[in-house]
Amino acid sequence: MKFLSFTTPTGASFGLTDGKTVVDLGLRTGGTLREAIRRDALSDLARHANAPADYRLDEIGFLPVIPDPAKILCVGLNYVEHRREGNHAETAKAPPVFTRYPQSQCGHLAPMVIPAESDDFDFEAEVAIVIGKAGRRIDRETALTHVAGISAYNDGSVRDWQLAAGQWLPGKNFPATGAFGPWLVTPDELPADRSLRLQSRLNGQVMQDATTDLMFPIPDMIAHLSTFLTLEPGDVIVTGTPGGVGFRRSPPVYMKPGDVVEIEVEGVGILRNPVVKEGA
Repeated sequence: MKFLSFTTPTGASFGLTDGKTVVDLGLRTGGTLREAIRRDALSDLARHANAPADYRLDEIGFLPVIPDPAKILCVGLNYVEHRREGNHAETAKAPPVFTRYPQSQCGHLAPMVIPAESDDFDFEAEVAIVIGKAGRRIDRETALTHVAGISAYNDGSVRDWQLAAGQWLPGKNFPATGAFGPWLVTPDELPADRSLRLQSRLNGQVMQDATTDLMFPIPDMIAHLSTFLTLEPGDVIVTGTPGGVGFRRSPPVYMKPGDVVEIEVEGVGILRNPVVKEGA
């Protein structure tokens, strides 16, 4: 099943999609996708899949898959190639972890915004998972039972702000710099432990192309993060980017106003966003 969050002239909602049309579940059941996940209601909501469509995809505005997560936990340096291009050690006991906040996100087809303070705006193709069941100190062996689904994420990075003081958070939290979508694919359709092809494309040119061979696989990430945090339904874990990012190229390649950036995750689809400059 594919679930999405969206907006129309009547307000924000969530629904089911077949990739062409949308069944409005907010209209039928109320609430948000995060609340439906908290109620463990996604399987039950599948009964609406054959209901008459309420919208075509071109009649909605895409919101981030989870517009209001309590936590967005981002895992860094989780691919060997990305470690190599940054001259980092190829092994580690644990991954770096940083946080995003909801206002830093935007949905599919919404503009990603280069902030007024910088032009060093980089792309990062990533797979995101959404937590479906709460837990603390979750065992690796049962970790996948806590996953509600998978989506695509562009962890857009304002590199000079990210690297200015050794703390990544400033460069990851300017408004509308992280794209999340287009929808959430549930494990019955796409198991979270499957190896997936992951690409980023800038104006049609492939910039990153890898499979999700993670140094710290999803079960390990869930076990690690849930040791020091209680993971809650609707929390988002962004799992890291492969090699090929723009600022490690010679010369560096950054996203510019007028560009179109795409993140494609096998089994999910394409997350596409135009790029604009703040205030333009």
